[in-house]
Amino acid sequence: MAAAPPASSGNIPTKTLRDRTKDVPAPPTFSDAFEHRAFLKFRLAQAYRIFAKHGFDEGIAGHITVRDPIRPDCFWVNPWKQVVHFGLIQPEDLLLVNHDGKILDEESGPIRFLNRSAYMIHSAIHEARPDVLCAAHSHTTYGKVFSTLGVPLDPITQDSCAFYEDHVLYSEYRGIVNDREEGLAIAAALGSKKNHGLLVATQSIESTVFFFTSLERCCQVQIIADQAAAARGQRPRIIDPTSATLTQQQLGSELGGWSNGIVEFQLLEHEEGKKFEYTPVSSPDDKQKL
Repeated sequence: MAAAPPASSGNIPTKTLRDRTKDVPAPPTFSDAFEHRAFLKFRLAQAYRIFAKHGFDEGIAGHITVRDPIRPDCFWVNPWKQVVHFGLIQPEDLLLVNHDGKILDEESGPIRFLNRSAYMIHSAIHEARPDVLCAAHSHTTYGKVFSTLGVPLDPITQDSCAFYEDHVLYSEYRGIVNDREEGLAIAAALGSKKNHGLLVATQSIESTVFFFTSLERCCQVQIIADQAAAARGQRPRIIDPTSATLTQQQLGSELGGWSNGIVEFQLLEHEEGKKFEYTPVSSPDDKQKL
């Protein structure tokens, strides 16, 4: 049997976690605001198609929005009329909407019909939370089931710890969101956190997609764990607050969300054979259409 090597620093990597972060890919940056806009539209359309792959679509319900880098008081969202399925959405389909619900004609796609619920919820969030770039909401199976229990997720797994004390419950359901007061109530419930029911708001499209997907799976795991434990007359074991907090700080960070989410977009690009390409344009009219 081979003996373990001596505990000397000669053969043992001494890179700290902080050192290793230099090797982690970072979100892209842009010096051209119009290129940034084009990239966000490309990514947002991809996000819808990723949601479709995961089955996060349900008829015409659900919406993902991203704040516009040129007009920060506006956001991009999918059109509603003539029902464009999540799996079919392309950048040129997206609508640019201001916080008053006006569709900006020059920049928006050809289907000029806005989901009123999307506007009411997302305009309130983007207005109340200037740090939020992207917000997503959809009627997913396990999210809906778990929301009926009226309790937060327990820190029972490493994944669920990413949401420890970083999600809230909204228990004032008053029907389909058709008025601004309901949207403001949801934004107020969200507070400074990233998750509300299965509504996720973060600082990048990639992290929003990842945390939304992970939250849905954590709801599924919680439901299964509760059922398995109840069959044995037990309760699932809870991770202690200190460990849960440390795990949340690592896995629940924006960089953690982006790093985990980017792989979904890489896979989609491989499957579709389509990556972001940008050709600078000089005409003001052409730039408006981006």
